[in-house]
Amino acid sequence: MITEAQFAEMIKEAKAATKERKFTQAVELIVNFKDIDVKKGFALNEVVQLPKTSSPATVCVMATGDMGLKAKAANADSVIGTEELDKFATNKRESRKFINKYDFFLADTQVMPLVGKTLGQLLGPRGKMPTPVPFNAPIDAFLARFRSSIKVRTRASLSVSCKIGDVTMEDNDLAINAHAVLNTIEKKLPNGEKNIKRIMVKTTMGKPVKQIQEVKKKYA
Repeated sequence: MITEAQFAEMIKEAKAATKERKFTQAVELIVNFKDIDVKKGFALNEVVQLPKTSSPATVCVMATGDMGLKAKAANADSVIGTEELDKFATNKRESRKFINKYDFFLADTQVMPLVGKTLGQLLGPRGKMPTPVPFNAPIDAFLARFRSSIKVRTRASLSVSCKIGDVTMEDNDLAINAHAVLNTIEKKLPNGEKNIKRIMVKTTMGKPVKQIQEVKKKYA
């Protein structure tokens, strides 16, 4: 596998090559695959907790009662109950706007059936179905995990792209994140690293930087 030091060099080059913008650019990891038959249903849909973070992911909790109160106390980005879910059932436009606002959803197991009924058709295709949270589970621990996580998702495609941080972060921290994501991806491929064709990093508005030469030979 490509090392963190090699990732750091790629990230440094990607940052140096990009122009300054009026917004904070993301740093993205791109992995291209090979020798995989996408017609056989190949897909990735993984949640990866990043070791280093600059800005937390947004998390909505769907719960009532004690869990809902604890989620609010833990400063979840949003907490909605059964009444809000019922309203979404009759307004698809508002449902889409709501779903697009958050990176992740958590749901009390008791409200999961209602979530599936009211929002399942929209959440499912977007890979955003809520993670069930059992009764009396520490919702604050769930929130902490997902706030520092990203979704790595692709379907019937020979490439995947995901955000590993932003340009304000240290190169080494971004490299640690890239390494963690790549490790997760490799474990989900049919033949591990043998299915990796190319690894690249880029900023939001920058050009992709391919892996350095000694790594390139390995994944050629």
